[in-house]
Amino acid sequence: MATAAEWLEGARPRTLPAAVSPVLAGSGVAAFHDGFQWGLALLAAVVALALQVGVNFANDYSDGIRGTDAARVGPLRLVGSGAAPARTVRTAAFASFAVAGLAGLAIVVITAAWWLLAVGAAAIAAAWFYTGGPRPYGYAGLGEVFVFVFFGLVAVTGTVYIQLGEVPAAGWWAAIAIGALACVLLVANNLRDLDGDLVAGKRTLATRLGDRGTRWFFVLLVVIATFAVFAVAATTTWWALLGLLMLMLVGPACTRVVGGASGRDLIGVLRDAGLAELACAAGLLIGLLIA
Repeated sequence: MATAAEWLEGARPRTLPAAVSPVLAGSGVAAFHDGFQWGLALLAAVVALALQVGVNFANDYSDGIRGTDAARVGPLRLVGSGAAPARTVRTAAFASFAVAGLAGLAIVVITAAWWLLAVGAAAIAAAWFYTGGPRPYGYAGLGEVFVFVFFGLVAVTGTVYIQLGEVPAAGWWAAIAIGALACVLLVANNLRDLDGDLVAGKRTLATRLGDRGTRWFFVLLVVIATFAVFAVAATTTWWALLGLLMLMLVGPACTRVVGGASGRDLIGVLRDAGLAELACAAGLLIGLLIA
């Protein structure tokens, strides 16, 4: 039976930065346009956090029952390690999705934007079918596409929209920055698991690009995020360049990745990439608040 610490370890990896960053960045844009609303921002954070926890448990369950965690390097997986029954982990995933759904419903009621129900349903479906279902898209090399869309574009612009009722250009650029950094996390994760995924037949983008291609794709995503921060500043205030604080963390991570770091050596890269996403979002928020 899994202990409380093991359950937290199963839900924890990169959860907080990935969940909070889109809400911070989106709320910064809303604040710049005099539309920030605490209550809606908090509900958006609950949705994002519950979805992130849910997708962690869903991946743990689906990968565990498929046996693709057998050669995994990194944080504990509850099902793959035998620390918790598969059915229990699946229930935890569904419970997390339910929390996200309830918080999302509250947002819909407050804003009267009923079409957001479809967006929420799509986000939950994307979270489950990443590694779940008969044909998971994460096994087809599409994980980065969906992460960019849902944890970048949808999460950030959604946070902006529910507070402002519209999404200005800065909101889209902020979404691109956060989405690219969210993909950086996934690319580093898949690079770390590259050999095991090849053995298990899990066709991530990393297995398709190969080791060298994946490393340079990591760098490209950082370049895209950097450009997007400049674009946010160009459409709002140059104070938004505080978002470039991320480079203090992800810059050295790029050096390690291009230098050939692999296996457990990439765990530190994952940590720094997650903190870089949070630093970018916090820098954007602070800069936009100053302005």
